[in-house]
Amino acid sequence: MHGSRRLFPGLLVAAALAIACHAPVAADEPTRSGSIGVRIVDVPLLAANDPRARLYIVDHAAPGTRIERQIEVSTTSTIPTPVELYPAAASIEDGRFTGAPGRTANNVSQWTTVEPGSLDIPARGSVTATVVIDIPADATEGEQYGVIWVQTRPSADASTGVAQTNRVGIRMYLSIGPGGSPTTDFEITSLAAGRATDGSPIILANVTNTGGRALDLLGSLTLNDGPGGLTAGPFPVNVAVTIGIGQMEPVRIHLDPQLPAGPWTAELTLSSGLVERTASATLTFPDSGMTAAIPAQQPSNTLLIAALILIVALSISLVAILTWFLVNRSRSHQPK
Repeated sequence: MHGSRRLFPGLLVAAALAIACHAPVAADEPTRSGSIGVRIVDVPLLAANDPRARLYIVDHAAPGTRIERQIEVSTTSTIPTPVELYPAAASIEDGRFTGAPGRTANNVSQWTTVEPGSLDIPARGSVTATVVIDIPADATEGEQYGVIWVQTRPSADASTGVAQTNRVGIRMYLSIGPGGSPTTDFEITSLAAGRATDGSPIILANVTNTGGRALDLLGSLTLNDGPGGLTAGPFPVNVAVTIGIGQMEPVRIHLDPQLPAGPWTAELTLSSGLVERTASATLTFPDSGMTAAIPAQQPSNTLLIAALILIVALSISLVAILTWFLVNRSRSHQPK
């Protein structure tokens, strides 16, 4: 079993779902400022080097298995913060991992409990809780998604009557089936150069998930062999893209408006967990609009094909030599 982590980049995150209007607060009334955060405490040994496993609960388990994870909930507030903890459904659509609103249920959330379900975080402190996932014996094979929400209890501003609440979460990627975890793999199928509506240059890469697990892509772009021998980058892929099994999604990298049009040799490296792929193409940024996608050159695939051709050629040569040897040996033993 593998696993662990959180819903959005970084270790501590706060996502306001409803924000009260700013209004004066009585001097003798305690104020709650700051944010809440949540992170995985225990990373499975087999996934210790997997950066994705440090952020999310990423597990593969057989039907009938129990999974347990420890999470830490913290606050930067100057007063104690009461929170509720609960599982809910999630899905992957249009390159995004999206937690369902409220307590919307699916299979994963129905198999999951959080103990305790509510707690008080000390001022500027932290508390641990346990996530327990009981996979039923008749669970269907495949990958399913959920989220563990940590939510502040709704409170109303006495002067406005507007309720506010914050919540943060940890993604859950649960693969069910016998044996080891399905393979993670993907292809960068094309690269294209274009311009955004403000005229700044962008690189668009189409990525296809060819493996058996969802992807969370991060990476960087480097531009080489530009006008006058210029190089630029590396430029980070700032927005993580999540791609479901069998899906294809675009990855966009926005660049400096002062960047020359080119031509450039663009080299894009993307990774999901421990799996990394690199592709390159020669690109020139257009005056406006997006160019047609250019098939990306995949160095790793090229080397693999060359190696396979070499192996086949050597095999044919060995067979020919062996055949020649056997034929001549047979002739030498024939009576004269």
